Amino acid sequence: MLTIENLRVFHIRSGPVHPVIVELTTKDGIVGYGEAAVAYGLGGAAAAEMLSTLAPSLIGTDATYPRHFWQEIYDNSFWTKGGGAIVFAALSAIDQALWDIKGKFLGVPVYELFGAKFSNTIEVYANGWSTRHDDVTEWAKSAERPISEGYTKLKCYPLASYQKGRTLRHVQRRQLDDTTFQRAIERIKTLRNVVGPDIGLMLDLSGGLNNDQLIRFMNVCAELDLIWVEEPLDAFNLQGLRDMAGRWPIPIAAGERIYTRGGFRNLLETRGVDIAMPDVGNCGGIFELVQIAAMAEAYNVRISVHNCASSLCTAASIQGIAASAMTMPLETYPYYSEANDYVQVLKNPAEKTVQNGVLPVPTAPGLGAEVDAGAIARFQTYDHRKAAA
Repeated sequence: MLTIENLRVFHIRSGPVHPVIVELTTKDGIVGYGEAAVAYGLGGAAAAEMLSTLAPSLIGTDATYPRHFWQEIYDNSFWTKGGGAIVFAALSAIDQALWDIKGKFLGVPVYELFGAKFSNTIEVYANGWSTRHDDVTEWAKSAERPISEGYTKLKCYPLASYQKGRTLRHVQRRQLDDTTFQRAIERIKTLRNVVGPDIGLMLDLSGGLNNDQLIRFMNVCAELDLIWVEEPLDAFNLQGLRDMAGRWPIPIAAGERIYTRGGFRNLLETRGVDIAMPDVGNCGGIFELVQIAAMAEAYNVRISVHNCASSLCTAASIQGIAASAMTMPLETYPYYSEANDYVQVLKNPAEKTVQNGVLPVPTAPGLGAEVDAGAIARFQTYDHRKAAA
């Protein structure tokens, strides 16, 4: 029996992201880690507190059966049903850590426990390369760096503006003034010219435009041979996805702000998405991601895992992708680590193994992630053993 004896929480201040990490320890001394993927925007402190709130329910449970705890909380914590980012980020982190423990105990990677390893490598795409410029030309030319480093697929935010001290600022009140709207159009046209016809491009709109601006913008996108346009509508606007399905010859991606199988069922039933984007750190965890991927396959929809947290979340994402069919490239942010105050939480980050836009699937037990305990120690916010003493 893999009895959980202690839970610790670390809320890390790390450059442009603020990862929330949970550490579970069994009575036999096996340690598992997971990440609540609310590393950007608001919610980090709330997710850390949610993890500490869940600790008493977890202590004494058996990590042999990771799904049992998830179901226990879902069925018996009133606000979990229909819940959002904070509760499911916490559950996702715990789920990852439980699978990490079980994999380590059995001496196998987590994907082996799901009976699949569809590939020995995973293709990735680069994001975060376009956040330091606010014009058209230099913004587009920023793509030259990731291309020179071997990335063949790039994602960016053409509607967003540079903001010092933050990664970027998204559209306000779902509209752009005429000058900024024209800048966004010129950005994507110039970007395609800069990268040429062979580089894959994805545009993330973050639900930023009203209908009339969106229609004009998407008409331009249709000329640029894009891999996808992401979140053309607000995440709550499922009916809008249904209404606009098939309007443009561009694959539509969405799902980073949607949680659990139930939420993705609602998304898929719109028939307005071609690529579903669960995040292993907030959709409910690794097994939930695998189930979402299987359900998406039934709708003939591929998945591309959303990933905007620390390298620990990347490691967990890889396990879910390896066990899932019909997957597309994984999101990475290769330049976040260049921030002066960035904290690398792993000794073996998968991002460091990327070559020519591809990383190898690890064969180490559990998540295959070696957490740098010394690097994260000063960020500890909760220790159940001490709290219960």
